[in-house]
Amino acid sequence: MTVSTDVVGDGHPPAAVGSPGASSQLDPRRWLALSIIAVAQLMVVLDASIVTIALPHAQSDLGISTANRQWVMTAYTLAFGGLLLLGGRIADFLGRKRIFIWGLVGFAAASALGGAAPNAEFLFAARALQGACAALLAPAALSLITVTFTEGKERARAFGVYGGISGGGAAIGLIVGGLLTEYASWRWCLLVNVPIALATAAAALPIVRESKAEGTPSYDIPGAVTVTAGLLALVYGFTVAADDGWGSATTIGLLAGAVALLAVFVVIETRTAAPLLPMRVPLERNRGGSFLASLLIGGGLFAMFLFLTFYFQSTLGYSALRSGFAFLPFSAGIILSAGLASQFLPRVGPTILMIIGTALAAGGLVLLSQIGADSSYAGHVLPAEILISLGMGLAFVPMSSVSLLGVADHDAGVASALVNTTQQVGGSLGVALLNTVYATAVSDYLGSHGTGAAAQRQAAIEGYTTSFVWSAGLVGIALVAVILLVRAGRDDVPAVDGVPVHAG
Repeated sequence: MTVSTDVVGDGHPPAAVGSPGASSQLDPRRWLALSIIAVAQLMVVLDASIVTIALPHAQSDLGISTANRQWVMTAYTLAFGGLLLLGGRIADFLGRKRIFIWGLVGFAAASALGGAAPNAEFLFAARALQGACAALLAPAALSLITVTFTEGKERARAFGVYGGISGGGAAIGLIVGGLLTEYASWRWCLLVNVPIALATAAAALPIVRESKAEGTPSYDIPGAVTVTAGLLALVYGFTVAADDGWGSATTIGLLAGAVALLAVFVVIETRTAAPLLPMRVPLERNRGGSFLASLLIGGGLFAMFLFLTFYFQSTLGYSALRSGFAFLPFSAGIILSAGLASQFLPRVGPTILMIIGTALAAGGLVLLSQIGADSSYAGHVLPAEILISLGMGLAFVPMSSVSLLGVADHDAGVASALVNTTQQVGGSLGVALLNTVYATAVSDYLGSHGTGAAAQRQAAIEGYTTSFVWSAGLVGIALVAVILLVRAGRDDVPAVDGVPVHAG
């Protein structure tokens, strides 16, 4: 589940940025343009939830190992999160409409490659390409909304429509993913993007207006390369640990290399004239606490979806379609609690909501850690889903608000984008780390109890419950970070035209 915020790559509010040939009058086709942009976002959200439901079938069909299955998710989120800030800058300087269309075409091509993947490595590469295209598409789409809707009330309505479609899209994706996997093939969960993306790109050509940022283009390529390489080494190190152990030379080398690359990234950002991530943005206390919490919550919750999917289908014997319906309370809970958070935010401030939301999510994960091979959905899983989803909505909305707390205008875009970036990156790291925790727990159990059918069934439960405990621990650390670092009150909440929240 993720939060989308108003992303502008160069940090300038797009409404204030000049655009060659742009008219000062309202675009008469602005609502039609919004519908096109919303369809693109719907596709991206559908892709995330569809692939989650289809993953057990893809793993079986392509012979993906337990240690490597997480790459189906992390290849996408790592490329998306690692390149999102750069993608926003590229869109601003090369043209938001142009990059929006090319992002759609690229997403269609990557989806076609993934749907036709003959082996695991090909599928992982296609998912990474999807993430890179999404890193171009997402900031371009949000910037286009902001430059298209310049009047405050209309902009708020536009973001409301966008956010509502995003939230509903996740629920639709769960059902569509189940239907396609059940009655066609898991491959169609990727191939379905092809006609949607191409049709949307064709519709955007005559309808959506072009806009660009003023000034000389500046891209922090060294920063983007080092941070993405560092995160990739970290994820790969976690993956190798599942097979070779944490003490192996390969694991230690990868983790050490990751730390070195990320340290180089920080040095680059402090010295370059146009940094991808100005260090002043995350180092402010409130914003830093919010970004850290977002990273940790993303790590805990993305992994939870992976393991709960396998628990439904492999342990409880649910079909892909039934699994999709079993996840629906998440979408409903997030939409409900996000609406409540938006209402209460001006009254109580962000800190209280973040504390309550994070505590609820952690409690739900603790409850999930008590599942067994014969646990009932209604009596055990559903209450945990409700707690987690309500907590996510209550936490994510104020996080988006705190991310803009006290930022200068030229940092507003990167600050708002960091909420989404930290969730995607946190999800990548969390899925990789906790999948290794799962594999280790399963291996340890089988090593002491044999490899019979009953032992294998219980070993999977040991893996799930251990992973849920770790997930709860990550979210618990996020709660501590909020309590210690975030001091924002209701009078500090920045005025934002719209912060669309979606499950993805």
